[in-house]
Amino acid sequence: MVNQDSQNLFHEIIEAHNGILLKVVRAYCQNEADKQDLMQEIMIQVWQSISKFNHQSKVTTWLYRISLNVAISFYRKNNVKTNIQDFKEIDVQNNIDDKSATEQQLILLEQFINELKEIDKALMVLYLEDKSHAEIAEILGMSVSNVGT
Repeated sequence: MVNQDSQNLFHEIIEAHNGILLKVVRAYCQNEADKQDLMQEIMIQVWQSISKFNHQSKVTTWLYRISLNVAISFYRKNNVKTNIQDFKEIDVQNNIDDKSATEQQLILLEQFINELKEIDKALMVLYLEDKSHAEIAEILGMSVSNVGT
């Protein structure tokens, strides 16, 4: 059973770190329905795990670990896969007229990240968050040397 302190902590974490959840969800899902489903699954897991949070690691590390584990499971369970053919269907030229080069690069980066395998996607999301190899290793439960390769 979750007590009032746990409930308050849950709300504080979600409000303060919603951006982490959104980044993970965007990295693992393309369509809105899948994004909403994954976000809900992550929040359920955070809720179920909140009473077990022991403050030995940073809240963000704990939240990333839960989010990425749920996202990887969701990805595998739903067999959500993109195809390199999807890139050919994207009319990048039309978008260039509407958006700056930087925005285009971000869109292409997101599309390429979506093509990665689950663990590589997690590594890339954390790398783009400027996490150190040690932080990434802790979040993903890997050795620092594996993160670097």
